[in-house]
Amino acid sequence: MQYRIESDVLGRVRVPKDAYYGSETQRVVDNFKISGEKISWKMIEAYIIIKKAAAISNMKIGKLDKKRGRAIIMACNEVLSGNLSDQFVTDIFQAGAGTNINMNVNEVLANRAIEMLKGKKGDYRIVHPNDHVNMSQSTNDTFPSAIQISCYLASKNSLLPALRKLETALAKKSREFAKTIKVGRTHLQDAVPMTLGQEFSGYCGAISHAIDFLENNYVALLELPLGGTAVGTGLNAGKRYAAEAVKEINRMTGAKFFITDNRFKIMQGQQSILSISDVLKEAAISISKIANDLRLLTSGPRTGISEITLPAILPGSSIMPGKINPSMAEMMNMVCFEVIGLSHANDIAAESAQLELNVFTPIIAYNLLFSINILSNAINALADRCISGIKTNKKIIEQHLSMDLSIATALTPYISYAKAATIVRTAYLKHKSIKEVCLDMKILDKKTLDRLLDPRREVFGK
Repeated sequence: MQYRIESDVLGRVRVPKDAYYGSETQRVVDNFKISGEKISWKMIEAYIIIKKAAAISNMKIGKLDKKRGRAIIMACNEVLSGNLSDQFVTDIFQAGAGTNINMNVNEVLANRAIEMLKGKKGDYRIVHPNDHVNMSQSTNDTFPSAIQISCYLASKNSLLPALRKLETALAKKSREFAKTIKVGRTHLQDAVPMTLGQEFSGYCGAISHAIDFLENNYVALLELPLGGTAVGTGLNAGKRYAAEAVKEINRMTGAKFFITDNRFKIMQGQQSILSISDVLKEAAISISKIANDLRLLTSGPRTGISEITLPAILPGSSIMPGKINPSMAEMMNMVCFEVIGLSHANDIAAESAQLELNVFTPIIAYNLLFSINILSNAINALADRCISGIKTNKKIIEQHLSMDLSIATALTPYISYAKAATIVRTAYLKHKSIKEVCLDMKILDKKTLDRLLDPRREVFGK
């Protein structure tokens, strides 16, 4: 490999000749060979949007000359079109606060802009990563802004549509199963009858709540600390810089971002970012519970509950022929476990902030965008490949219902709780139905028993 030599405050650095990044990024590559995981491309896109907006704003307020500014904007457009994506190379576990990611972006844009101005990579007299690309900025205000922009757009464009798809799929099944009466279960024990539709309406309601929670919280991401520079005071940023920059960000994204009236709160803490982490965690908990229930309800097929059948998507065993597992629900559980765990890591990272800056934002950015991505993809897969194809096992549902002991609850207003409990115990020990025991013990007549013990009466009040 051929190299070029760049210099910084620590000395000379060998950088691959064809690389668009520079000395600081190369030092990160050399020092932080930790996970091989890189920041989400959505975060890079948000950063490029900020850099483009900054260049436009700095030109408008007369800080950046148009020749350099236009070259930076052209470089931004090139990256936003998908080029140079292999040049963003820093490991997610790196020096704190996201400085390395910011400088990686600055160096790539500077070197591409230099080329556009007929210069050679590394000749920062033409376009400098700090002086020109990073003008009016600091990592400390741009990195949290990039997190918020990327998470807002990902939540709006990916997670929210996925949740709505799942809500629609569950609502459809709730309507489809509206008249399918089954045994309810509490403590994993038989309980009074309900409909399968009612059970699924609970799942649908949980997703509706997750949608409301997301919609009520992700708007907090619109409040940006842009222009705060190092500690929130706005040192080296022009008075009109932030306002002009956010106009350009909104033009590029179609969103309604605005500059916060208190940059210090966002740069010191991550309240709005943590609110999204909480949304992801709550959604994951609710969806994981649904996945658990689906696995229970389809358990069997001969010796479990087996009241529903999930679509068979692939063989389930390397040794047992014909075995089919609830694979999509299992996948959903694992994704939810990951999201819940990453949310806890975000809490610790946010709590560990000190004074004017949280240096642990790189893992918060990675965790949030990774969580949004896997949760969105998993929810879409669950809705399309599992929920939409669920079928009922009516014969098994009716068998379970016929032997339901808790149906005796309907008798308590007429014969007392204690006598009903005796009937239940007798029915259990003799493996008989409640109706059979009542007839044996001459508890009420058959016509009355038929009426009181009719599951439709218990469920629908008829």
